[in-house]
Amino acid sequence: MVHLNTTDELMEIISPTTIADRVSELGAKITNDYHDRPLILIGILKGAFIFMADLARCIKLPLKIDFVRLSSYGSKTESSGGIAFSKDIELDIKGLDVLVVEDIIDTGYTINYLKEVLKLHEPASVGICCLIDKKDRRKVPVEADYIGFDISHGFLVGYGLDFDEQYRYLPGIYHLNPGYKPAGFKPSER
Repeated sequence: MVHLNTTDELMEIISPTTIADRVSELGAKITNDYHDRPLILIGILKGAFIFMADLARCIKLPLKIDFVRLSSYGSKTESSGGIAFSKDIELDIKGLDVLVVEDIIDTGYTINYLKEVLKLHEPASVGICCLIDKKDRRKVPVEADYIGFDISHGFLVGYGLDFDEQYRYLPGIYHLNPGYKPAGFKPSER
C-alpha cells in the first residue's frame, strides 16, 4: 500500500513492469493487424496520454496521432452518464483506419459516443484499444478490439488514470480508497 501525503489509500494491483510487458504485446499485435495500412491513433485526453505514448512507441508502423477530449466523471468516482466533448480531432480521417486509445472502458457511454462521432468523418474502420476493460460495469454494449487488462471492480488510478486530477503520474495501477483513515487516525487540531 502507498500513502502519499493524503488520506487516500492506494494499493498497487498492476506493476509498471507488467504494464510495460502488456503494452509491448499490444503494440506487436496492432503492428501485425495493420501491417499494410496507414493507421491513425486517436487518444482520449487526459487519461490515455501515458498509455498512448508508450503504445505508439511499441507499434512498428508509421502513425499519425490525434486527440479528443471527452469526460463523464468530473471529480466523482462514478460515471455521470453525460458526455462533455471539448476537443474534436484535427486530422482528416476519411477513408483511413482509426484506432481509438482509451485508458479505461467502464459503462461504455464515452467510447460508444466517440465511435458514433468518428463514423461521421467516414473512416475506413474504427477500432478500440483500452488499457483497462471493466466489462461487468457496461451500460451500453461496446467491445474493445485490444485490451490491456480486464479488471472487474475498484476505482483505479495511476499510469494516466486519475481521481480529480490526482495520481496520473504513478507508474503502476492502483486501487484507490478515497479518504481512507487507518485505525487510530485522529485529525489534526490546528
